[in-house]
Amino acid sequence: MNSAAPSRAAVATALAVVTTSLVLGAASPASAATAKSKALTTAAAQKGDAYEYGATGPDRFDCSGLTQYAYKKAGKSIPRVAQAQYSASKQISWRSRQKGDLVAIGSNKRDIEHVGLYAGYWSGASWYWHAPKPGQKVQLSKIKYSIYSGVSAYYGQFNGQAR
Repeated sequence: MNSAAPSRAAVATALAVVTTSLVLGAASPASAATAKSKALTTAAAQKGDAYEYGATGPDRFDCSGLTQYAYKKAGKSIPRVAQAQYSASKQISWRSRQKGDLVAIGSNKRDIEHVGLYAGYWSGASWYWHAPKPGQKVQLSKIKYSIYSGVSAYYGQFNGQAR
């Protein structure tokens, strides 16, 4: 056997990686992280843009219009409205959230009323970029929802092609 030839195990591993990357909806962890980073950067760049119900950018947004716009700029197509965005995402626990993940606010997972993008944890609080409501602008805010307030924050990821 030629010592320069790859082993069967190495060939099988390489084939599995290539096959997985070709499956519709699959993305490498690196490309998913890059898309999240781009989406988060895009959302942050909209700071100060006006809220307008039904707006999807580039200078006015509602909450789901902002998240859709940010992910579109990152090369991902996600649904238009908040509930559909959360439902199409891979739903994760708050412990698994990463910067750029979807933050969905609602009374339960089937009643999502608001969305934004998770920005990180610092100064003793979790933060997200969102387009809050009429009269306010795209901004960075603390995530301060809990089951005790009647609404909670739920989290979702778009690692591959959105469903």
